[in-house]
Amino acid sequence: MVYAYHQNSDVDLKVAENELFLSLRRSYDLYYYFLLLIVDVTRLQERRLETRKSKYRPSEEELSPNTRLVDNRFAQQVQSNEMLRKYVRDHGISWVHEAGFVKQILDLILASDVYKTYLNNPNDSYETDREFWRSVFRLLLCGNEDLENALEDMSIYWNDDVDIIETFIIKTIRQFEESAGSEQELLPMYKDDEHREFAIKLFRYALMHRAEYYERIGKHLKNWETERIAHMDLIIMQVALAEIMYFPKIPVNVTLSEYIDAAKYYSTPRSGTFINGILDAVVQDLRKEKILLKD
Repeated sequence: MVYAYHQNSDVDLKVAENELFLSLRRSYDLYYYFLLLIVDVTRLQERRLETRKSKYRPSEEELSPNTRLVDNRFAQQVQSNEMLRKYVRDHGISWVHEAGFVKQILDLILASDVYKTYLNNPNDSYETDREFWRSVFRLLLCGNEDLENALEDMSIYWNDDVDIIETFIIKTIRQFEESAGSEQELLPMYKDDEHREFAIKLFRYALMHRAEYYERIGKHLKNWETERIAHMDLIIMQVALAEIMYFPKIPVNVTLSEYIDAAKYYSTPRSGTFINGILDAVVQDLRKEKILLKD
């Protein structure tokens, strides 16, 4: 979002902040889309089995199909979940316009070893049903480039979020308990108010003190050809310095580690080393000036 703001600096800061919160909301939408996917895949399989039964001359297998996927207790619990039903109703999320994607997921599952193992598992229990869906996400969906590319095409807000939301889904599935029924709690959008405030404060400090950050960074660019420095590297260091200077509870080494990793993802292969060197030098300056007192 900081990068986008730099591309269109005429945008008012308040408008940019609203866009930030919209992007966070869309990420949270994806969390519910994944949960709803469990429901819609199950429903599609149920419709398929009913259609095959209704054929003019159905086979014995079509008349008496294996309904273990359709009868999955965990999927039924997800379908009845009150938080999911309310979110779907309030925000209008649905897979109705992405029927091809739901079919793709179902076909992937039915052709997998995960599904075969599930059908052959003699332990017919809620725990087995829940573990099946956890394995689907963990082994079939997470890291599946084709599926992730399809999701990214559905929403520009999901480009960077698919991986982390998938881990949230796996965590959520693991936390489900049969005894909770439809009242099973799902993950909140923010852990608490402090987390929400962190997002907006980091964004504001990164933009409001940009000139100071660039001045400090510039002092240590003598051995680098300025025109060859990736613009994204400067953006990453800008946000990192906002965190280093204005969030006293976050250790410096934690910030450095996070933004070096961000550089590997968003910028060039050499950006991590470059950013680490520049930020380390700026941190030394801040400590000499007694501006930075935390470890």
